[in-house]
Amino acid sequence: MMRKFVVILLLLSSAFSAHAQQTLSKSESLAVQKELEVKWRSDMRNRHQEAIEKEVFESGDLKLRFKSIIYGEKPADGRSLFISLHGGGGVPAAVNDQQWRNQIRLYKPKEGVYVAPRAPWDAWNMWFQEGIDQLFEMLIQAAVTHWDVNPDKVYLLGYSAGGDGVWRMAPRMADRWAAASMMAGHPGEASQVNLRNTPFMIWMGENDSAYDRNELARKHGAIMDSLAKADGRGYKHLTTIVADKGHWMDGVDKAAIGWMQDCGARNPYPEKVVWRQEEVVRSAFYWLAAPQDELRHGATVIAERKGNVVNILECDYSRVTLYLNDQMCNLDKPIVVNYRGKRIFRGKLPRTIENLKSTLEQRGDLRYIFPSKVEVEIPD
Repeated sequence: MMRKFVVILLLLSSAFSAHAQQTLSKSESLAVQKELEVKWRSDMRNRHQEAIEKEVFESGDLKLRFKSIIYGEKPADGRSLFISLHGGGGVPAAVNDQQWRNQIRLYKPKEGVYVAPRAPWDAWNMWFQEGIDQLFEMLIQAAVTHWDVNPDKVYLLGYSAGGDGVWRMAPRMADRWAAASMMAGHPGEASQVNLRNTPFMIWMGENDSAYDRNELARKHGAIMDSLAKADGRGYKHLTTIVADKGHWMDGVDKAAIGWMQDCGARNPYPEKVVWRQEEVVRSAFYWLAAPQDELRHGATVIAERKGNVVNILECDYSRVTLYLNDQMCNLDKPIVVNYRGKRIFRGKLPRTIENLKSTLEQRGDLRYIFPSKVEVEIPD
């Protein structure tokens, strides 16, 4: 008990750097993590207080205005969060403002915080340009600390141009969402392979033929069918083509709210991860990370783990970092990493304060605090 107390004191003291790499026991690691979580919640609450009051998040030159409504009683495990993206696109700002106002009242969950943000841009790709990721992450952090949202119950949905955004952002940030639902949007070049662990809905009017939206919805629904069949355990999805409806589905798509919630909470540590980089690249995904200087559109990693063994099935990088915690494996025993059946690492990984602190700072998500990591070189 005394050593645990000393470790926690060191966490917040000026002597932190000298002890950052000290090996922790499982109980010490959990104690430090709890202290980090308390401090993080306080820091995020202070950092986002003004944004909540003014109803706008800012990142660089970008601004994300928003409106929020809280529905129902807060569950014991925390509220749900629904981020609902409005339509519009490459039209005058006044038109996008009107679409935003419509979105604010478009869906009404029985429980949860419903947030309708106003897109930072007035463009056809207003929901998936570079920079939106950081704004969404800020919104989630504020929701967790100000509205008692459960970080594992965050849902993404959007209509028309907002649906375009869901096609792209659901896979790009799949490790953040519990589920996502696309309404009347155009998929463009989006891929669904990252959605292995993120339930996904497709809603489209049967007669919504502009830009071939209806045919593309059927096509991508079939792609999801194929992914689910080939995988066997992942890619939960539902495609609904609404008969006799055009671009407006007369509210039938409101059923998406209940479907997403019924899918349950996010699993931040899935046993298998499929990670393909989208046009806007990200350096980490679930419990994987790739070198910043090698990130590129289309680069892919597929990895699965069972117990203390991690199998990397595909990797387009020269190296990859695996982040692990005591929920995923037994860190008191050696970790084995294989690449295409060949062992490339075996050893015990230390739990350290530095790993706990740095992963929380880098990921900004309470579920992605990892005490241990290993970077492995991928053979040619």
